[in-house]
Amino acid sequence: MNDRAKGGTGDAPPAGTRRAGAPRGASRPAAQGLFRRLFVINGLVFATGTLVLALSPATVSAPVVWAEVPVLLVGLAVMLGANALLLRRSLAPLDALTTLMQRVDLLRTGDRLSDSGNSDLTHLIATFNAMLDRLEAERSASSAHALAAQEGERQRIARELHDEIGQSLTVVLLGLKRVVDRAPADLKEDLHGVQETVRASLDEVRQVARRLRPGVLEDLGLHSALSALTTDVSRMSGVPVTRHLQPDHPALGPDVELVLYRIAQESLTNIARHARATRAELSLAVEDGRLVLRITDDGRGGVVQEGAGIRGMRERALLIGARLTVDSPPGQGTRVSLVIPPDRRTAP
Repeated sequence: MNDRAKGGTGDAPPAGTRRAGAPRGASRPAAQGLFRRLFVINGLVFATGTLVLALSPATVSAPVVWAEVPVLLVGLAVMLGANALLLRRSLAPLDALTTLMQRVDLLRTGDRLSDSGNSDLTHLIATFNAMLDRLEAERSASSAHALAAQEGERQRIARELHDEIGQSLTVVLLGLKRVVDRAPADLKEDLHGVQETVRASLDEVRQVARRLRPGVLEDLGLHSALSALTTDVSRMSGVPVTRHLQPDHPALGPDVELVLYRIAQESLTNIARHARATRAELSLAVEDGRLVLRITDDGRGGVVQEGAGIRGMRERALLIGARLTVDSPPGQGTRVSLVIPPDRRTAP
């Protein structure tokens, strides 16, 4: 993990200060340019209207007679219509900017406003896009720090479960075995029941420790870890999981492998708990130069609101510069796709 990730996003600057890289008075050129454009548009409309009135044969009496009122109303309507049309074209980028501001989500990167060619608003659009770049970078650094702390805590808990609770249960199991061998016949059945309960608890502790810390990922690699994961999910949930793992994909960095494993783990866990599926499929392959992980099921689908699990997957995808999509039409199952660009396979 790099120093930036370890440091998080840092303290927010005091009110009234500007960030490094933002020029002093950066908003003034856009505001002044927009003011000039609107002033010129209104000036041209009024000047044209005045010129037409001056050169036309129409006259205005004092006081105004009723026959002249339609001419004045038509002239006013034409001026207002021309003014509205020109202003609408000039302010159209602001509508696009407002729409983008309403839908922007830092967990869905790459949503930017394109320059429409309006030179007066180019600086405003560029400043807004730069703000999104900065916020996404800070969110990525903050997520990296939080996820690193989370993984460290997972490993600590897994070690304690394995080394302390697991060892204690093993000692209890061995002690019960000796007691059962020497116990009277009328107590052996009860002691056997206690022995099986302790053995089941030991197995559960080991399973929890494996889920918290995928040791097989560190020891045997991503393919073996995903194979073990699908086997465990199939056995525990009763949902058969078919896997298709391309054997010759490019080498991956440890952070990328961990993100792939955690997203597959969360997706399969959601299928086991909520999907009511009869089958599921996991695939990992290279498509058009990009590494793609897909997890699909034939369950009820209809994911309307994303919970903590899906948002956690999006944060992990953001950490390695990947794109996560969740397609879940009602009654047609759920399809989770993680696409990793070629330049991010060795993520920081």
